[in-house]
Amino acid sequence: MEVLGYYQQFERNIDIILAALQAGLDLRTTPLEVSLPLEVYVLCEVLNQGGASFRLTTEGLARLAEFDEQYAQRKAETEAVMQRILADKRSSMRTPEGRVLVKEMLIRRLEYFNETARLVNVMRIQQSLGSPVQYQHPHLSTGVALKK
Repeated sequence: MEVLGYYQQFERNIDIILAALQAGLDLRTTPLEVSLPLEVYVLCEVLNQGGASFRLTTEGLARLAEFDEQYAQRKAETEAVMQRILADKRSSMRTPEGRVLVKEMLIRRLEYFNETARLVNVMRIQQSLGSPVQYQHPHLSTGVALKK
């Protein structure tokens, strides 16, 4: 999918992920429990670099709902910022890894939310079909301490 498609599907992808979380989809045994809050944070930093004013005060998966609330309040402004960033081929920002293009940072976030929405849909289907949890550490479920 090209960048325009990711951009056009962005709001829908956020809604899909939030709906899954609100429906009780358990992400604790997946990498999404850690990566999703981080990606929301990075997205806010990228948008703020472009002139938006997102401020996150929550931790964990609650960040997505907080972002969505702020996004809904400033939808037109945020979409204008996204369009400006995607049109700009030179703007860069400093990260711990060095300087990166803001446009590339935004594209990666849009791709991430697209892929995450797809994954969450698959997980919801599996859950509705009664599929067992895909991974559960045997020592964590029994309360037995891990030996060194």
